[in-house]
Amino acid sequence: MKNFLKKFQPVWVFLYFCAATVFMTYPLAFHLTDSVLGGMGDNIYFVWLIRWYQKVFLEGQGHPFFNPWMNYPQGWNLSTTDTTLSSALPGVPFSVLWGPIAGYNIAMFITFVLAGFFMYLWIRHLTHSEAAALLAGTIYTFSPNHIAHFFAGHLNLSGIEWFPLFFWGLYELLKIGRRFDWRYILLTGLALGAIAFTSMYYLYMTLLFSGVLVLAYLIFTRFAAFKNKYFWFNLILAGLLSVPFLYYSLRPFVTLSGAGGIASRSMEYAAMYSASPTDFFLPSSDHFLFGGLLSRYFDRSLWNETSLYIGLVGLIFMIVALVRNRRSEHRWLIWSGFVVIIVSFILALGINLHWNNQNVVWQIPAFLQPLFHKTETLIYLPSAWLFNHLPFYNKMRALARFGLFALIFIPILAAIGFDSVRQQLSARRAALFSVAVFLFAFFEFYPGTYAAYLYQPQPRPVDLWLGQQPGEGAVVDMPFGNSANQGELYYTLFYNKPFLGGFFNANKPEQWSYAEPIMAGFPDEHSIELLKRYKVEYVVIDITQYSHNPNFEATLQSYGLVKLTQQENEAVYTFEKR
Repeated sequence: MKNFLKKFQPVWVFLYFCAATVFMTYPLAFHLTDSVLGGMGDNIYFVWLIRWYQKVFLEGQGHPFFNPWMNYPQGWNLSTTDTTLSSALPGVPFSVLWGPIAGYNIAMFITFVLAGFFMYLWIRHLTHSEAAALLAGTIYTFSPNHIAHFFAGHLNLSGIEWFPLFFWGLYELLKIGRRFDWRYILLTGLALGAIAFTSMYYLYMTLLFSGVLVLAYLIFTRFAAFKNKYFWFNLILAGLLSVPFLYYSLRPFVTLSGAGGIASRSMEYAAMYSASPTDFFLPSSDHFLFGGLLSRYFDRSLWNETSLYIGLVGLIFMIVALVRNRRSEHRWLIWSGFVVIIVSFILALGINLHWNNQNVVWQIPAFLQPLFHKTETLIYLPSAWLFNHLPFYNKMRALARFGLFALIFIPILAAIGFDSVRQQLSARRAALFSVAVFLFAFFEFYPGTYAAYLYQPQPRPVDLWLGQQPGEGAVVDMPFGNSANQGELYYTLFYNKPFLGGFFNANKPEQWSYAEPIMAGFPDEHSIELLKRYKVEYVVIDITQYSHNPNFEATLQSYGLVKLTQQENEAVYTFEKR
């Protein structure tokens, strides 16, 4: 039995992460096909996206990065937001079986299971310790940051499963430095490609922190790898292997950015989405026991971006690894990883120092005021310089996301420290010690039940009515600003017609930016003319938004709009055919 269990150890670990995911997200696993968490938010965009990929890859309709029926008639370049093929595609088969809501939920679950499992595989290879590997996978995949993005519906940012594979391969290439090893060349190149197809944010940050890790490792090892030709061959081959993936993932974004389709952020805007130091050291706002209490005293309004809690387990055993590094065969990984953690921490703090989500203002001493020509100043951080000098840095919408890389390397160092402690204990005490540590890790991160946050997306009666109408006439929702909501995307799944809107939270398409101020005057001559130019057949109007205008109906009639139906608060009009 012992040999049997050991032989299939990875299978049991995989099942462990499946069971732990069900536990940490309870009761969503029992509502996979009909419910999402948190209402109509970004989750609904990814529900729609999985259904779109189902059409593209299984039904032969359209292009993965361009939808001609959204933002109609110009079409919608999906690269205005993350296309996240790597995270969304695993949900497509389940969408075929049980619908796109199930596809989305299972795709989310897969990010948890694979993130933990891949971290486990790396740390088991590194330390040869099952317990250390399991601990690293647990505190990595169930970090409050991952859970926060899961709850916020960020399928792209939840796709953290590829980082352990990439840094595993990269570290081995650095460490080997003596020969070819195609295993780690493939692992590094393919994992980088998977990251590129997950999120442009993640690709950009991965390249940045790869440079930090490599440079730190080379400095600590006195650039020994520079003297070996295989070091260069391995890195170059891994880079070449990733080129096709990088090309096809980056091309639409680079093209769109060159055309002005991806906005550069102002420094003030970027500063708003910065972390405070406390975000790394205090339990998240959704912690089942401490979350509510801490939220009374600390501003958690940016919880979905700044839930960066390290956890005491990770912090304590990371310190153990640092203190005992001289006795560790992984000494240079420990120090290189620690440099990544520090850089990640600093960059996540953003443009200037914040405390409790407020700017920290330094009162300049009187004798220095003539030098600064002011009496007070913000405390600017390295991101302020990078924002103005590093290419594409000013495209980053939420600088707090740089904190993710601290959460990647802390479990690695913690596993090394944890293993060093276990080796000094007897087998029985090591087992009891491990159980206690695991229980405390779950206690630190457990968010509690999500039963109160289950939400069943439903079509509106007007969507079902539109779905019954023949033809492919274009649809617009009024007020026009409503057409950029995520819910409107979900509704299109039920009537399957061209739509003038889309999900434009991050970057607005050219047509939308042009039409939005004109449509704000609806119903007037300019907005009606634009609707005709865009070949709109169905004008869906939320009549409660125009109840203040007693002449609204008469104005519509004067422009040739006739009512077809009214479904609850939505009335549908079309242009009279002459």
